[in-house]
Amino acid sequence: MAEIRSIQWFPGHMTKTRRMITANLSLVDAVVEILDARIPVSSRNPEMDRLTGGKPRLLILNKSDMADERTTQQWLHRLRRSGCAAVAMDCKSGKGVKQFHPALRELLKEQIAQWRAKGLVNRLIHVMVVGIPNVGKSSFINKMAGGKRAKVEDRPGVTRTKQWVKLGDGVEMLDTPGVLWPKFDDQQAAQRLAFTGAINDDVLDIEALAMLLLEYLHEAYPQALTARYKINLPIGTEGRILLEELGRKRGMLVSGGEVNTERAAITLLDEFRSGKLGRITLEAPENEGA
Repeated sequence: MAEIRSIQWFPGHMTKTRRMITANLSLVDAVVEILDARIPVSSRNPEMDRLTGGKPRLLILNKSDMADERTTQQWLHRLRRSGCAAVAMDCKSGKGVKQFHPALRELLKEQIAQWRAKGLVNRLIHVMVVGIPNVGKSSFINKMAGGKRAKVEDRPGVTRTKQWVKLGDGVEMLDTPGVLWPKFDDQQAAQRLAFTGAINDDVLDIEALAMLLLEYLHEAYPQALTARYKINLPIGTEGRILLEELGRKRGMLVSGGEVNTERAAITLLDEFRSGKLGRITLEAPENEGA
């Protein structure tokens, strides 16, 4: 079994973001929390209940095109059964985005009825968009706004300041920078965040991380490794051996015939994060307590 040192990452700007969220709550009617459909538990900031002060909240399982479709439906069923408003979408392709406005209005139907009773028929709905780094908040806002309104990059920590964006259909959104929590007590959750790119790679042991991901994939999605890397090794094979096999299959050899495991690790993580290994979910409802 591969091992990795404790993962911790909380840059200084995230403390500012936490203050920003609480300071601007009075300006919004609801909170939209963007989750990663591949890790719906690990990508849910445990501090968000406290930070958002009980505001109505809509959960969006983003990147659903990269997640196991059947498992995503199971997560939606479980979240809704527990009383959460939740929809799945892929903000890059636009699949599922049409669910947003109806879901938001359903979430706020009592508030909207009160506004109308007071004659506020066309009152704008103000929402705050929150989530961990690299979960697709800016992509979501850009898709909903019909164009590039927020800066987007495939790395954590790009959005650093709040941004108000007007959407159609009477909604205005406040974008906020990605925010994690100060200490990862659950290291398995931290590893999953690292797998998906929510944590800066510069603070990670990339090779150890890749070994852990390979061990999970080899057990849960062996066909993905076979299809992508031609890996056919017995279930239970250690991550180190799997990583070396991946490097050999891809011709990542250095002098003496040894495998360049760093290059192999970077390749695996890049291809997993971009969806090239197929639709994969790292958390199943039956295995999670949340």
